[in-house]
Amino acid sequence: MASAAEQMAANLSWGTFGKAKELQSRILFALGLLIVYRIGTYVPVPGVDAVRLREFFDQQAAGLGGMLNMFTGGAVGRMAIFSLGIMPYISASIIVQLMASMVPSLQALKKEGESGRMKINQYTRYGTVFLAFFQAYGLAIALEAEGMAHDPGWFFRLGVIITLVGGTMFLMWLGEQIT
Repeated sequence: MASAAEQMAANLSWGTFGKAKELQSRILFALGLLIVYRIGTYVPVPGVDAVRLREFFDQQAAGLGGMLNMFTGGAVGRMAIFSLGIMPYISASIIVQLMASMVPSLQALKKEGESGRMKINQYTRYGTVFLAFFQAYGLAIALEAEGMAHDPGWFFRLGVIITLVGGTMFLMWLGEQIT
């Protein structure tokens, strides 16, 4: 008796795949997104000393820095524009969902259907910007404290914040294009 996977594999053919134009376009779109993300993990944040950053992450490879770098696909180790990834969005989503079960006004929004869901999604986006701002500010301060900024000061911090928050917002926008 053949398993379900074997039966499905027997029914698949390249001819059938050739006729599925929507599936092909979705696969190509997903591959395009992957390529854009990988390129974005190599575009550095302006003003960061890449040599000192690399030395720091070489020393921290076995610790928390190495694990953080692994989760971002190496973007943190290169301090790329996508260093924050989608973590601020995930955190904001969790916070909003928890608040929706505790705050009566958000509970009412949850019960409104599609319009309530759209409003909760908007709150999640605002929370994403808020969290990304503070995470980017924290990274800018940490980079300055470790001497990894070419020209420390408010201009450097502002540049890091705008770049990292913009990268996170771009990733969030790409994610919304998939659905």
